Amino acid sequence: MQQDLIARARTWLAEDPDPETREELAGLIGAGDLDALADRFAGTLQFGTAGLRGEIGAGPMRMNRSVVIRAAAGLAAYLKAQGQTGGLVVIGYDARYKSADFARDTAAVMTGAGLRAAVLPRPLPTPVLAYAIRHLGAVAGVEVTASHNPPRDNGYKVYLGDGSQIVPPADTEIAAAIAAVGPLDGVPRPESGWEILGEEVLAAYLARTDAVLTPGSPRTARTVYTAMHGVGTSVLTAAFARAGFPAPVLVAEQAEPDPAFPTVAFPNPEEPGAMDLAFATARRTQPDIVIANDPDADRCAVAVPDDGDWRMLRGDEVGALLAAHLVDRGVSGVFAESIVSSSLLGRIAEKAGLGHEETLTGFKWIARVEGLRYGYEEALGYCVDPEGVRDKDGITAALLVAELASVLKEQGRTLLDLLDDLALAHGLHATDQLSVRVEDLSVIANAMRRLRETPPAALAGLPVTSAEDLAQGTDLLPPTDGLRYHLAGARVIVRPSGTEPKLKCYLEVVVPVGSPEELPAARAKGAELLAGIKSDLSAAAGI
Repeated sequence: MQQDLIARARTWLAEDPDPETREELAGLIGAGDLDALADRFAGTLQFGTAGLRGEIGAGPMRMNRSVVIRAAAGLAAYLKAQGQTGGLVVIGYDARYKSADFARDTAAVMTGAGLRAAVLPRPLPTPVLAYAIRHLGAVAGVEVTASHNPPRDNGYKVYLGDGSQIVPPADTEIAAAIAAVGPLDGVPRPESGWEILGEEVLAAYLARTDAVLTPGSPRTARTVYTAMHGVGTSVLTAAFARAGFPAPVLVAEQAEPDPAFPTVAFPNPEEPGAMDLAFATARRTQPDIVIANDPDADRCAVAVPDDGDWRMLRGDEVGALLAAHLVDRGVSGVFAESIVSSSLLGRIAEKAGLGHEETLTGFKWIARVEGLRYGYEEALGYCVDPEGVRDKDGITAALLVAELASVLKEQGRTLLDLLDDLALAHGLHATDQLSVRVEDLSVIANAMRRLRETPPAALAGLPVTSAEDLAQGTDLLPPTDGLRYHLAGARVIVRPSGTEPKLKCYLEVVVPVGSPEELPAARAKGAELLAGIKSDLSAAAGI
């Protein structure tokens, strides 16, 4: 067993094209560090609908150039099997460690395989890549990013020619093609032959952002903005300038790309402490709103003044606000959301006479809804221009939030006032999340098994009226690993994260509100029920 492990590590070392990971692996072999080697060679990173994501390092269980070359070769083989030889593959990348290397390797492999490759001119937001696929008539796109994961991670997202991320069965077909790739020296990788795109593709994306706003609408909202050490600053500020908004005040410490993400524990606006510097800047400059993107700028977080300080709005709150704004503008089409997002969107759509659909988690599903006009997910993802970008887009979402804040500002009102209106019209929809990050993935499997074997009969004193195992699929949804509980006036969904070692539980309670005077009591009731559900669910899952 030991000899087999060392032999596999030596074989990997011999074909690793990256001096850094070669040095890492040679050091582990030389030191006889069998635990570290076993961890790196315990299998292979699995390619799924989210592509690849993992920690950077040597070996098949890490993100590295060898793994990326194999992934690119498998994708190229899949595309050629689909009759796409000679087709264009567009490649984008963020500013994380090794992102530019992975993008260049992908371009080389595509070129060597008889496809055409074009690489975005510099690290840019993921939505620019999603836009470029259809704008340039590509057959596929690759984005090298780990989004809001920890600094040592990187990832590899795949889109097909419709501009949407892959869904089954494409993921398993690409995974099979990756598994069939032989030794790396059999993968042609020319030194040149692909195109480095100019700034024209970004200019086209920015021109498209005009479609998001209403001509002649107010553009007065003042903003503090943080890119969270990612790639959003230059594109967001250009979009705001183009639209005629006041220039956002930047959170200086986080404005420039930095793969170390030095000021945050996790570069995710939802994580505790991540918004501290933005709030400090807001206290100094007194803007109307704070806007944050995650590092690849496909998510958008919003914060507002509240009782003398700043409060992050939940993704569900922003999702409802943008829906209400679009309804007010008289849009037509379908509003869509993932099953873990608030049921308030359905009520807003119904009252406006618009279609409403729920999908599995992820914009790979939301973007495929027929007739989509607006889609959102509670994890700060919003698709406000599906004709331009068939994915979540933190830049265009920020523009729409700023327009809504400006419209309300002209009326002497705020985003919180509009949330009050929605609560009065549809009931107070209070949402929260119980999210448990684990070192050992068996903790998640055990919690799911425990809930399946002994589902809770009640949570926070509310009887469970129905329990669904989403692994069986439903009339409207394909199978997925998740559990859904309906309670009297509440809903709970439990699922493992698709991109991080987390168990996620999504909670919603709906409290009727008869008058503005009842809002404070309704909020207190909602918070009390959510806390009770959290506590009881933790006990039931054993987490």
